[in-house]
Amino acid sequence: MRRRVLVAGAAAATLVLSACGGASSSDNSSKDNGQKASSGYNAAVTGVVNPSGKKGGTLKLTIHDNPDSLDPQIAYYASEWNLMKGFYVRTLLANDAKPGADGLKLVPDLATEVPTPEDGGKKYTFHIKPGVKFEDGSPITSKDIKYGIERVFALEVVNAGPKYLVDLLDQGQKYPGAYKDTDPDKLGLRSVQTPDDNTIVFTLAKANSDFLYHMQMPVSSPVQKAKDTGTQYANHPQSTGPYKFESYDPGKKLTMVRNDQWDQKTDPVRKALPDRVEVTYGTAVEEIDNQLLAEEVDLDIAQTGVQPGSQPKILLNPEKKKNADAPVTGFIRYVAISTKVAPFDNVHCRKAVQYALDKTAMQTARGGAEAGGDIATNMLPPTINGHDDADDLFNTKSGKPQVDKAKEELAACGHPNGFDTVIATRNTGKEMKTAEALQQSMSAIGINARIDPQDAALYFRSIIGSPSNVHNKGYGLMLAGWGADYPSPAGFLQVIVDSRAISESGNNNYAELSDPSIDALIDQAAAEPDQQKNAELWKQINKKVSESAAYMPFTYDKALNYRNPRLTNVYVTQYYGQVDFGNLGVS
Repeated sequence: MRRRVLVAGAAAATLVLSACGGASSSDNSSKDNGQKASSGYNAAVTGVVNPSGKKGGTLKLTIHDNPDSLDPQIAYYASEWNLMKGFYVRTLLANDAKPGADGLKLVPDLATEVPTPEDGGKKYTFHIKPGVKFEDGSPITSKDIKYGIERVFALEVVNAGPKYLVDLLDQGQKYPGAYKDTDPDKLGLRSVQTPDDNTIVFTLAKANSDFLYHMQMPVSSPVQKAKDTGTQYANHPQSTGPYKFESYDPGKKLTMVRNDQWDQKTDPVRKALPDRVEVTYGTAVEEIDNQLLAEEVDLDIAQTGVQPGSQPKILLNPEKKKNADAPVTGFIRYVAISTKVAPFDNVHCRKAVQYALDKTAMQTARGGAEAGGDIATNMLPPTINGHDDADDLFNTKSGKPQVDKAKEELAACGHPNGFDTVIATRNTGKEMKTAEALQQSMSAIGINARIDPQDAALYFRSIIGSPSNVHNKGYGLMLAGWGADYPSPAGFLQVIVDSRAISESGNNNYAELSDPSIDALIDQAAAEPDQQKNAELWKQINKKVSESAAYMPFTYDKALNYRNPRLTNVYVTQYYGQVDFGNLGVS
């Protein structure tokens, strides 16, 4: 699944700056979350399935992959963000707990209100709600929020996760992070001030129209300095949400129970219905499907869809199909083409594989048009402002390979008879089938592409996320998926195309695309508050990305997911492109 949060969602035309309250936890009507009750296939995409306020029971979740981390400053998988935000991590702001476009709105979480930007969009002042606490009963203060953000700068410990706040808040200070901070209170980041325990002030060097979205991410969550265990913090992060860790056996199981220091009156976005939440890790993907269809578990938290062999068991069975959804997730499935691994350092070799790719075969490998997604033509998904399906530089909308043009480009790059390369992929069923379809497309023009399957838990961070490893392994083609960290063009595209975001560990610009003109346009877009003008700038960026031929999108992702019919309050949040875990109950 997406490395970043990866996050999915439809674009908001404007950032909502007013608070919206959640439904009462005792409301058992069909208007829970302000939405009409819904049922049947795809019902959770636009409405709430089985609305209920009933508390109790155990919510049973499962997933094949190990988490990239349960540390909120390190985690970068969409499923982990959804899990954290639903159960044990609160931040200053949250996305509203509603299906559809309403779920993209930012509302207060730990903050009393969504602030109005000051000083032309360079200053933001938040006030913290009274009565919010950590699981040990300690009050959450502005200093805890600042300390959590300062952890992000400590690359020796927090060596992955989103780094937007480093770029936005360092401003030349070269702040070394929380563990090397020489300030007596270890709170030396000057751009973040805490005039009192209930107030935190952020001052940016230049206006950033997306700053409030960063205050929704787990990376901005509070951490108690006294309880910070550094590299071990993922084993028991201090909860600020309705649940806390009872036990965690890495790679096997996480069990969460109610946090008695959480107060529903302070929390408008979480229902906290189950008494316990159990997450089982490492289950084989085929076994997950079997357990789902046998209704032994409630949900696969990866939310990347059932395996191809299980799809007809759902789509051709009306009783099963009514408990399934296939939303447009906001992810793009694509191939990153290394600009640093020969012969793909030559743009014509990159163009050759663009023309050679059989996108229909790739789509089929992922489940076809209904369960796999529509053919992708460029690197902005249809759920993001600025997308235009007509942006199709290589004329790939039909999905069919263009072998003659591919061979022309091979000749232009000096390899008329093809060459050898390596395909990197995760070692799960659907990913392997996709890699095989890619391999077959390449063989049609003489490119001998060996598939190198890798462990899914390490794949994005240290396999293709390490440029030196990519170079050493000779990875010319890398299968990936991406969704927005937050629902704007920058939240989707910046981290994977900005050359200044390339890093040796946890890198997300897998192709190592480096174009100064793209970087300059990114800076111009960041300072543009007008949504339409901002979208036009990102269309220019997207066009330049296509011209580089460094990224090869093949589907705008859909995921056919099955939900246990005993689940209540089921709806897909567009912010993550997944079922909202934090409001689920069990009947």
